[in-house]
Amino acid sequence: MLKKESHPAPPRRSGKILFALLMRMHFYVSILVGPFILVAALTGIVYVLTPSVETWLYRDALTATTPGTAQPLARQIETAQLAAGQDTLPAAVRPAPDAYSTTRVMFADPALGPSEHRAIFVDPATLEVKGDMTVYGTSGILPFRTAIDQFHRGLLLGDTGRLYSELAASWLWIIALLGLMLWIARRKALSGQSPRMKPRRHHATVGALALVGLLFFSATGLTWSQWAGGNIGELRQAWGWGTPSVSTVLEVPGNATSHAHHDMHADHGVSSAPEVCEHASSEGFDQALSVARGAGLMAERIQIEPPASEGRAWRVAEIDRRWPTQVDQVALNPGDMQILDQTDFSTFPLAAKLTRWGIDLHMGVLFGLINQLVLALFAAALVFLIVWGYRMWWQRIKSTTVNQAQTMTALFIMLPLSIQLGLIAMMVGLGFALPVLGGSLVVIALIDTLRWLISKKAQKV
Repeated sequence: MLKKESHPAPPRRSGKILFALLMRMHFYVSILVGPFILVAALTGIVYVLTPSVETWLYRDALTATTPGTAQPLARQIETAQLAAGQDTLPAAVRPAPDAYSTTRVMFADPALGPSEHRAIFVDPATLEVKGDMTVYGTSGILPFRTAIDQFHRGLLLGDTGRLYSELAASWLWIIALLGLMLWIARRKALSGQSPRMKPRRHHATVGALALVGLLFFSATGLTWSQWAGGNIGELRQAWGWGTPSVSTVLEVPGNATSHAHHDMHADHGVSSAPEVCEHASSEGFDQALSVARGAGLMAERIQIEPPASEGRAWRVAEIDRRWPTQVDQVALNPGDMQILDQTDFSTFPLAAKLTRWGIDLHMGVLFGLINQLVLALFAAALVFLIVWGYRMWWQRIKSTTVNQAQTMTALFIMLPLSIQLGLIAMMVGLGFALPVLGGSLVVIALIDTLRWLISKKAQKV
């Protein structure tokens, strides 16, 4: 006699089983991945609220002593070279954006990590050295915020630690969408006055209100991830979603490489190569700035990079990522300072603009303090959802016993073969696109299968 489980489940019953499986997956994955998401949310709150703290903490280095007429960049650079004990040109210079701020002269240093530079802060009018510290990344964040950023991304454990944040970002959007599905399917029951439903109603309501922010955190967070980020980068470049950057490769006769083609990278940072073209000079920074201004780069915040080596061009870029965004760039011939290549953000495809805005919005720079407060609010909602979810879980395990129906495996094997194959194909596809998610999914499946086997064995006793 055939067992009842061998018959295909009717469509209506299959739908109920699938819903129960999705509910179980939302619950089960949230319990296992929740700690990683919680750490990311808490450190994210600290990170987005640090700009004001950083401005106050390093006010001496960032503020000019006495507002006055700025000296030529060449003289400011010579002052920075003397203070840093450097006889080479800086890797980049950020002229003072106003009379109350200092000029930032950044030197490459082999002793520093990737994307790090030694920055000398010079009063543009008095040539007084106001600060000497390490800055990080294309945003040029200072040591305090750098530490917070690295803890947020990788718990100060390098590439190994970055797996935690990628795990959180990979699962967050799935957990959020599963929660939305459950809220829609059970909104009638949740609207009741039952005391048992009250905690779930609070959880579901906050989750629905915060959904857009949670999906945004997940999508933009994955762009910086170690494994999924590479796949996303290739996809963005193939679809033209990256923010174009000027090419600094000079056109050489007989060389197929031409400066006429823009590089499609969203975050074109300062070259970390210590050597600079020997024919470049400190006076070239003033010339490059003058040509760039004449070409329409009028943002207050600007960065000038000399040729990194022979066969490379000067690069001048606007770096104001606030609204309205100013990130235009020019590449200049080191011989005659003629414009070789130029990008204009206003002409970028919408997808490239959205990519740029999404990254800056995630970092809290697009709309300044308002942006930072909104991000902190969404992150606080995420913290509430996780803590409240664990509270509901604890209340549940005190009032129920574990049985076979509580495992995803038990529900999965009750589904028709066609649905099983569809779910497997979808999970395999997600695993290839998001490798950390795929690896963790295997671990979760093994744990759940083990629980199912233990449950079956206990039922036979």
